[in-house]
Order: sequence, then structure tokens, then C-alpha cells
Amino acid sequence: MNIILFGPPGAGKGTQSKYLVNKLNAFQISTGDLLREEVKKNSEIGKVITNDMKNGKFISDDIVNKLIEKLVSDPQKKNKLIFDGYPRSLSQAKNLDKLLKNSNQIIDLILFLNVKKEIIMKRVEKRRIIEKRSDDDSNTLVRRYEKYMETTQPVLKFYSENPNFKEIDGSLEIDEITRKIDTFINV
Repeated sequence: MNIILFGPPGAGKGTQSKYLVNKLNAFQISTGDLLREEVKKNSEIGKVITNDMKNGKFISDDIVNKLIEKLVSDPQKKNKLIFDGYPRSLSQAKNLDKLLKNSNQIIDLILFLNVKKEIIMKRVEKRRIIEKRSDDDSNTLVRRYEKYMETTQPVLKFYSENPNFKEIDGSLEIDEITRKIDTFINV
């Protein structure tokens, strides 16, 4: 089962992705984790990513698509992919469709964790203190949230026409969100 999880930064995609990975014996594809790994390696791509993240920008589709392609084409991960934070643009969505088609796969479920900015600000403040994540500064978060909503609206519209698209109130408690997801996966 391949699943896409949408939601603004701080919506709980990572938490729910980890749950789905365990429940479905799947593989999480977190663009955030992939990008942070490149930053940690201090590679040339990592340096570009660091600069863009500090300025509240999204990373270029080319960089993200290259990182994703390797994972989607891995036969051991076939039909066991949980996309956390990808795709974020129409071009990424079209790229994902192409990659999946080339590897004879489909998206089985599309989940949108819809959360208001004020709730996310409170969550991220807690996460910043507990996890000490460098991408969780308040000003950066506001820019990332606004850019996310602007960039992702066309992608949400694109996928919302799919019968497997499900919107979930992301302001609910973690276990309530998990229960709602369970009703959609029917495993």
C-alpha cells in the first residue's frame, strides 16, 4: 500500500508516517529527513538546502525528485511507501505519477492533515524545545507555513479529485488522528 500524507509543517505527518510504517511494514519517505541527512553530510546539495531552509524557501523540485527517484525505484520498497511531505508542488506530483507508473505502482490513499497556523505554532514550539530541530524557528515556520499553503493548494486540488483523498482534522489529538487513519486503510 502506497500512501501520501499531506499537511503543513508541524501537522503531525512524521508521527502518523511512523505509525503507518510499523502497522503496514512499509518505508517512510520523508523529504524533511532526506534533506536533513544531506545537510548533515554537508554535501554541496546540503549547503543549498541549508541556505534555502534558513530563508524559508522550499528546496528545488530537481533536488527533491532526484532523492525520491532512488527510493521509489527500489524493488524492496515496492507498494510499501509512505510519502511524508512529498509531493509539495504540481511538478513533484506529476514526477511521482511518472515514477510510480514506471515501477508499476499506484497511490492507494491520500491523507490531508488540515491544521490552522495557530495550532501548528504551539506544536512546533514544543517540538523545537524537545527535539532541538534547527528548522523550527518561529519566523522560519511562518514563512514555511505560508509558502506551503500557497504552493500545495494546487497539489491538494489535483489529488482531491481522487476518490482515495481523505481530509482529516489535524488539530485532533494524535491517537484520534491515528484512529481516523485506521478507518481508511482497512487492513
